[in-house]
Amino acid sequence: MARLAAVLFLASGVRLAAAATAQGFQPPSKGPLVQSANYTSFSNSTLKDKPTCKGKAFNRIIQVWLENTDFATAASTPIFESLAEQGILLTNYNSVTHPSEPNYVAAIGGDFFGMHDDNMYHVPSNISTVVDLLEDKGVTWATYQENMPADEFYGFNFNAKNYITPGAADYPYYVRKHNPLVIYDAISQDAKRVKRIRTFNDFANDVVNGTLPQWVFVTPNMVNDAHDTTIDFAASFLEYWLLPLLTDPRVNDGETLILLTFDESETFSQQNTVFSVLLGGAVPLNLRGTTDDTLYTHYSSLSTVQANWGLKSLGRQDTVAAVSNVFSFVAAKTGYKNVKVPANQVPQFNLTGVAPGALTSAQFVPFAAPNLKARGAGGGPVLTRPGLDPRLTAASLPPPVNMLALNTTTPWQMSPRTTSGKSIIPCADATCA
Repeated sequence: MARLAAVLFLASGVRLAAAATAQGFQPPSKGPLVQSANYTSFSNSTLKDKPTCKGKAFNRIIQVWLENTDFATAASTPIFESLAEQGILLTNYNSVTHPSEPNYVAAIGGDFFGMHDDNMYHVPSNISTVVDLLEDKGVTWATYQENMPADEFYGFNFNAKNYITPGAADYPYYVRKHNPLVIYDAISQDAKRVKRIRTFNDFANDVVNGTLPQWVFVTPNMVNDAHDTTIDFAASFLEYWLLPLLTDPRVNDGETLILLTFDESETFSQQNTVFSVLLGGAVPLNLRGTTDDTLYTHYSSLSTVQANWGLKSLGRQDTVAAVSNVFSFVAAKTGYKNVKVPANQVPQFNLTGVAPGALTSAQFVPFAAPNLKARGAGGGPVLTRPGLDPRLTAASLPPPVNMLALNTTTPWQMSPRTTSGKSIIPCADATCA
């Protein structure tokens, strides 16, 4: 542990010193269900649908993602130790790559499509996501983004009033790279779906009105998720926001599963294992305070949802059994058999290089059709979206092209100043005009 702490200090000390020196946690509201002017806009709507699809192990899943922390760092922090005692600690849960944005994208679409940076991208509308699977079975869903200025916001980031240090300059609390659903055109460019990309004030409104959906993805802002601060800062946020919700039946009833996880580890030189814990009323009483050493990744959140509701699959990494094991207690209730991966065959998830894909200019290849013969944890066929060419399989793709050498970029990369999602401006990085 001491050696790990030393490595962590050397790897992250500069970032923490630069980002967190002057910041101390301040609650943005009087409570997690109290709307706040610190979130720029108040909620003027609530969702109308009611949950209709019964799950086998849970009826609601809430994912809460924090940022850039090694497993040992979180596991040795008191609030996280306490949460582990209330749920199932997943000791072998891994992010799938570095840096942040590809992990978020992967958890929604079953792949990160070669993305290896945090620039501004959009994934075309013929690429399926977990939302397609949920809607196909009638499972309600939404994402709630702290400090996003308004529903449907498409921008690269947003500087809001600095509620931590009143009088200081506005702070970039919200970033698009941590809002994965907006990155997919099948969601953000759909007039109905985009309304489910919601703010924290909307979260308060939906809970109070009893309309919280069955599948929920939550992203705290850039200080509360530990990205710009420390693990202790994030712990204070959890005491303010998550702990009260754990005892609120409007959020956590006997059929709610809460996955608290991190997007990636801080130390790139070691395996990308992150602290993840399963909480909520759906966790069996006899398993609370236990650990589970099954190999999981962010793809497991997809396969677990598929198994629970008997959904179709995406035909991507969500159907590769070795990297998409279903959370064990859910697998037991659904009859899914997980794969035991020998230690010497565990993939390396701490990637920092460039892999071929549609979202990299260095080794660009077009989006391929998923594996239509695959079967996921839900047992159903692969779901595809209109406009997909099933003949463009992975095996039929042309060789990767270095588009930077051609003085151009992938058509799916956009200027951060482009907010409509329709004007594609070639650019090489996130700072171009």
